[in-house]
Amino acid sequence: MELEQTLIKKIKTAGQEHLLRYWSILTEQEQQEFASQLEAVNFDILPELINQYVLNRPQTAIPADLGPAPFFPLNPRSEEEKKRYEQAEKEGKELLKSGRVCCLTVAGGQGTRLGFDGPKGSYPIGPVSGRPLFAYFAQNILRAGEKYGKPITWYIMTSKLNNQDTVDFFRKNNFFGLQENQVFFFVQGTMPAIGYDGKLLMANTHSLSLSPDGHGGTLLALRKSGALDRMKKEGTDIISYFQVDNPLVHVVDPLFIGMHIQENAQMSAVMLSKTGPFEKLGNFCVSGGRLQIIEYSDLPEELAEKRNADGTLAFVAGSPAIHLIQRDFVEELTSSGNLRLPWHRADKKIPFIDENGSAISPSEPNGVKLESFIFDALPLASRTMVMEFDRAEVFAPTKNPTGVDSAESCRRMLVDRDLKRLASVGVRIPCKADGTPDVTVEISPRLVLDAEDAAQLATSRLIDFENGMKVVIE
Repeated sequence: MELEQTLIKKIKTAGQEHLLRYWSILTEQEQQEFASQLEAVNFDILPELINQYVLNRPQTAIPADLGPAPFFPLNPRSEEEKKRYEQAEKEGKELLKSGRVCCLTVAGGQGTRLGFDGPKGSYPIGPVSGRPLFAYFAQNILRAGEKYGKPITWYIMTSKLNNQDTVDFFRKNNFFGLQENQVFFFVQGTMPAIGYDGKLLMANTHSLSLSPDGHGGTLLALRKSGALDRMKKEGTDIISYFQVDNPLVHVVDPLFIGMHIQENAQMSAVMLSKTGPFEKLGNFCVSGGRLQIIEYSDLPEELAEKRNADGTLAFVAGSPAIHLIQRDFVEELTSSGNLRLPWHRADKKIPFIDENGSAISPSEPNGVKLESFIFDALPLASRTMVMEFDRAEVFAPTKNPTGVDSAESCRRMLVDRDLKRLASVGVRIPCKADGTPDVTVEISPRLVLDAEDAAQLATSRLIDFENGMKVVIE
């Protein structure tokens, strides 16, 4: 096959003619695969990206007017605010009943850091049952649809690496009770890796060296996949966004949704009070009246340690990457067919082939991978809202096998959350001599979405624990 002359011209104009070096020796199949990759590259903007992010190293500039972001606190500060929260929760429930909310999960990663071979979402996290991460979200979404009388569509962003395995996993598990047409899989976009000389790296004679374009790329992938069109057709305009490694998340939260709409926000965010000045969470900040997130590694030490008059951290609001996003805002950010977000540079050791076609595995970083972050959409929104939630209720990331933010800590938090729910409605929890619970309980997310469901569960059946029990309540 022959490449389109317009594409060849774009490649040469961008200074990337080396990509055509092996074309004549490729098989027809290899040419088709390579042509597909080349057509996906935006060669028109490539020289600008290379100049800005590769040939020059971007510096994170801290604005002089940077301040802590305002947020709605976990507990209302006045009777008036309490009434507002109550009204917002009612409004959120009505929005769920009217089908205006969908769920979006970023699930392109593998379970490598967990020592697990497969998509991260298929990792068994249930403290007793071994229920996979995907099941927690699916069964909560199923329960939410049942509770509010309107099925919720679930959009799942996979990657080229794990898409087929993810789809197969859902089919094998009968979509965890959801209807198959409730789940919309779409694949994350990629960006070509770039050598320090500004040339795109090739993985072999018929393939670019490609890497995922970051969770910010979710927004463009929604457009390209037809997901935005489906949302519009279904009358969905609020997207509940969360990541696949956090089974404690509220897949939909009526209060959060209601406050988001009351504030007329294009994008809203959950915040957690940081445990210390240097906790590894992004910091919610404001500059020029716009909300933004400054990474924990970029916030100057004097700001990280800054205190209010009462001794509390000034920059206390940390991001667990839980958002509400308006569909029309995503449409606006992707209307040109490109993503209106900045890129972030990551220096990596990237395997490639040299000018002789020999495979090279570098021992030192030799190039740049570019990725976008979804939180960079916040300063582009006309209105935003941040609301505090209880960490123990919404955030248990599963990143490592043990230690902080691990499968071990996540399972413990899932059990603690379920025991707390049962204890709050009068269920007796057996304890050890030191007062800690002496029972391991896992409540099916199909049964209990929230505290109200836990109360109904406790009144509908006899729940009686014995010391040392490990039990799943299905």
